[in-house]
Amino acid sequence: MIQTLIQTLIDWFAQVQGWLFQAVIEPAMYYAGLGDVIEDAFEGTEWFLIGVCEIALIFLVLRPLEAALPVHAFSNRRARWNDFIYTFLHRLGLFPVLVFFTLDPMMDHVAGWLRLENVRPFNLENLTNGMHPLASFAIYFVVLDFFDYWYHRAQHGIGWWWGLHSLHHSQQDMNLWSDDRNHLLDDLLRDFYLALIALAIGVPPGQYVLLVSFSRILQSLQHANVRIHFGRIGERLLVSPRYHRMHHAVGVGHESKGQGTLGGCNFAVILPVWDILFRTANFTPAFARTGVRDQMVRLRADGSPAPVRDYGRGFWRQQWLGLKRMVEFARPRRSR
Repeated sequence: MIQTLIQTLIDWFAQVQGWLFQAVIEPAMYYAGLGDVIEDAFEGTEWFLIGVCEIALIFLVLRPLEAALPVHAFSNRRARWNDFIYTFLHRLGLFPVLVFFTLDPMMDHVAGWLRLENVRPFNLENLTNGMHPLASFAIYFVVLDFFDYWYHRAQHGIGWWWGLHSLHHSQQDMNLWSDDRNHLLDDLLRDFYLALIALAIGVPPGQYVLLVSFSRILQSLQHANVRIHFGRIGERLLVSPRYHRMHHAVGVGHESKGQGTLGGCNFAVILPVWDILFRTANFTPAFARTGVRDQMVRLRADGSPAPVRDYGRGFWRQQWLGLKRMVEFARPRRSR
């Protein structure tokens, strides 16, 4: 019954993708003189439709939850709208175009070069005969999440990288759209990194699309302004909104032992087991205030006020300031 329903949904999706591509995308590509990249555009249509489904699901499910179980009232309503722009660009607009016309051809070139050199990427599915698709999906999911954990830790441990990633943490009114509030350069680096890992372990392209989509939906839940946790056991199996909120906590989630130096806690993207194994978990049962310490009004040891860092309000201002922080923080390490 469930398998039939899933297959029906897949068939419907394929029909919509085919219609959209033939009726809109393909004619527009040929009109613009881009017929040589038409295959990439077909794949891009799939990502676009998945993004539409994700945004609809987020709005229909998480928006009512935020209204019913909010952690706090927003101090800046405009901030949520700005985060929605990030989500729109990342899942429907500019970013997919950037990825499919730069990253995808690059990955195809790497894969072709490996075939010419008679190098076959390691394939996890070949470890056992007749592996069920759900089992291989789960294995790929766990492996990618493991590498994503270490990528996330690097964002918090390397000065210039934190300069970019701190944009994500600067949202003091964290909400259902905040997952995509990232610097475009940081997102491009992460997508390239995960695509390389996926290629190295033999993730089929069709499964990779679903893996990314499933992960993004869960991360949207984690960032939502909802007073939800999964209980003592559940919190250790899946990253909850409360657990991830501690990662965004001022002076805790992005600082080492609250000393103002790079580090933090709760780096797990989906599975808290990595935080538990590598001693970076913080299960404090609190819905903490979010933001970055240097954007808050605070006093120095001598009682004088410390300067408040501007992270920008609009999209372009935030992107520009992120580049400036990257250059600034690439200098010798100091307290942030």
